Amino acid sequence: MAIYEFTLNGKPVKADVPEDTTLLQTIREHFGLTGTKEGCGKGECGACTVIVDGKAVNSCLILTAQVAGAKVNTIESLAVGEKLDPLQESFIQEGAVQCGFCTPGMIMSAKALLDNNPNPSREEIKVCLSGNLCRCTGYSKIIQAVEKVAVRPPEKLREREG
Repeated sequence: MAIYEFTLNGKPVKADVPEDTTLLQTIREHFGLTGTKEGCGKGECGACTVIVDGKAVNSCLILTAQVAGAKVNTIESLAVGEKLDPLQESFIQEGAVQCGFCTPGMIMSAKALLDNNPNPSREEIKVCLSGNLCRCTGYSKIIQAVEKVAVRPPEKLREREG
């Protein structure tokens, strides 16, 4: 066992976990935050995506030891009380949520993209989401939900509408 200190959803935390514990296990089992899902456990589906120091990562592939001193954000960090993040609202409004299992990972990947690039192209959104798999639906509504939240200059809006 070892103690790892990091910031989780804006709060300093300590996790006393075995050295081989993944960040996913720590988030779910130690801190009880179950919004981050375990899908494949091999970094291929993106269901476990969280943001570490501004970058979307698969939490099943990272050891808790690797985030010592880092800032980690899970899906639970987005809503403030009952008020959802605009990205969460957009996913609902655009019908981009089916069974919901992949949704937290999709949203966290998109959040990292938009935080680093508030005006991504459709292609950049597709590339961003390419590590997240959804078995319930096509990706059109998911991409539309991200585009809806992206800051668009007027000429980009006209291109999209035309």
